[in-house]
Amino acid sequence: MKVKLTKATPEDLPFLEHIENTCFPDFQRSSRRILRMAFNSPIQEVLLSRIKTGNNWKQAGSLIIYKYKHVIRIYSIAVLPEFRGQQVGAAMVHRCVERAREGGFHKISLEAWAEDKKLISWYESFGFTQSAQLPDYYAPGKDAVKMEFQLVNKKIKRPRENLIVVDHKKSFTCDIENVKVITARQYITDIKYQELKNARVFNLCNSYRYQSLGYYVSLLASARDHRVIPSVATIGDYRNISIVKSLSTEMDDLLQKSLNGLPEPKFEITIYFGQCLDDKYKALASRLYKLFETPALKISFTHSDKWYIQKVVPLGIDKISEGETEILKTMMEDYFSRKRFAIPRLKNYKYDLAILINPNDTNPPSNQRALDKFKAAADRQGFYVELINKDDLNRLSEFDALLIRETTNVNNYTYSFSRMAYSEGLVVIDEPWSILRCSNKIYLYERMALNRIKMPASTVISRESVRQMKTENLQFPLILKAPDGSFSTGVKKVNNRDELLQQLKILFKSSDLIIAQSFIPTDFDWRIGILNNEPLFACKYFMARGHWQIYNWEGSKEDREGTFEVVPVPEVPEKVIKTALKAAALIGDGLYGVDLKEVNGEVYLIEVNDNPNIDAGVEDKLLGNELYNRIIRVLYDRIETSRNASKFVAADPV
Repeated sequence: MKVKLTKATPEDLPFLEHIENTCFPDFQRSSRRILRMAFNSPIQEVLLSRIKTGNNWKQAGSLIIYKYKHVIRIYSIAVLPEFRGQQVGAAMVHRCVERAREGGFHKISLEAWAEDKKLISWYESFGFTQSAQLPDYYAPGKDAVKMEFQLVNKKIKRPRENLIVVDHKKSFTCDIENVKVITARQYITDIKYQELKNARVFNLCNSYRYQSLGYYVSLLASARDHRVIPSVATIGDYRNISIVKSLSTEMDDLLQKSLNGLPEPKFEITIYFGQCLDDKYKALASRLYKLFETPALKISFTHSDKWYIQKVVPLGIDKISEGETEILKTMMEDYFSRKRFAIPRLKNYKYDLAILINPNDTNPPSNQRALDKFKAAADRQGFYVELINKDDLNRLSEFDALLIRETTNVNNYTYSFSRMAYSEGLVVIDEPWSILRCSNKIYLYERMALNRIKMPASTVISRESVRQMKTENLQFPLILKAPDGSFSTGVKKVNNRDELLQQLKILFKSSDLIIAQSFIPTDFDWRIGILNNEPLFACKYFMARGHWQIYNWEGSKEDREGTFEVVPVPEVPEKVIKTALKAAALIGDGLYGVDLKEVNGEVYLIEVNDNPNIDAGVEDKLLGNELYNRIIRVLYDRIETSRNASKFVAADPV
């Protein structure tokens, strides 16, 4: 049979939907929206295979691939049942191999359902090998196998040595291949461990208090470039219940679902190397381990209106009973026996940079051309770059730096990425404290007002204060702001008392506090980009046509966004620059976009944004590639600086 592969077009979408529904179980199917987006993705290709029957060509299968810098990933490959056994699938695999060789790619990767042994064997017949097990990859209980086809021989790396560190060697022994038990004093004082390269350290000392032996094991492991759990940052997190609650926010749905229906208002779970005894809490234990990465720990929960984490307690060997020690050893054996996959650092690249993006974000902080420019700047600086997404949280330890280029919020996974990256010793933009501080406009108002930075007259309104509020003293129009709104969303203009009460009713559905500010009409807002406490760029963002905001979400597509003007920093009024620098310094030393209004010689701060827009053709209008070079250079310089100081690095998977 003759098979031909051609590039698919949006008109082929009905066929792609048909083949998805015919060839894949529901947990593997791609939605119509995902399929449609593949046509516009700069890193995806969609191909159709046609088979010749008589004088006609019939659509028989489809192939969707991702093209990364050094890897082609087969996202989807499918053949309709009536055309199987006629080499249609083989033709698509061969096309992938040809495409990879022609493009200089290093390997081809894919994921296959672990239970589909026939499919796995089929891929193995082409030279693919299994490289990792991926539990719950498609859905709970639906595991996957990661497979690879190598086109470039990788340098054989010396396996990492796994060190279990305890206070007294007699208190714990194990017989696991490539795992060695040593004492804290041995690790701290023996020169061979000081000079040891490529080691993982699992700290099971009985105390992690400040300046104890257990504390110094984690601290010195960081200084020696050993991967260590727990890290010093994680040790600090145990003691701060605010951080514990903040870190656990992102997994609140799983927490409530896992503990729902328990008869008592208190519950404890013991986790050894990411596992617990009761399979009912397997997913919960795995997620908690990723948040508080520690060999052994006990977590207490309490219930009031819902379940909360009450306390996180690390367990040293002496705090584990004899019976539990055997369970610990069993779970350790399972942990160390698993095949784990880590992307090797490629030759000629000094550091690895992850850029977190969301391909589905309708208003990303950087457009595709800007992402390409970030990647090119990083490549010039000596970074190997990968674009990662929300599913790559457990891969952070493979990188040296994280650049977040998607809309951040303290209540979603972007904060979890930032917090975990920071705790593992990565250089991060945006840092977790910047996200925390910038995400809430009420915090910003309090912080700036305390430091005498001029803002529009503002007041904080609570549910309780509405009834007693004397609206006759208010100067309309007013601007109402939800604390965590972004891109001009969650911001409403009200012109009278009735509109005020109506909008407050809506906004109070998502927040107990709302900030109200006097309306200062201007033709444009200043946006001053700040990095490392220095001005990076300056823009005038003009209001959308006939609207009071830069974005008019209710307007037509043509009038939705105002125009802009990029201004050389030396030409910006001095008072604007000084106010922007002072406001940004009150947040941190990261990358910020400071919004200000200038009226009659007075400058008013509107807000400080983490994760500011960096779009090709807008913010880079004057600096061009140098804008991206400066941001990447800061990441590089911070890594270099950190290499000469103690780093807070958590262990990556074995």
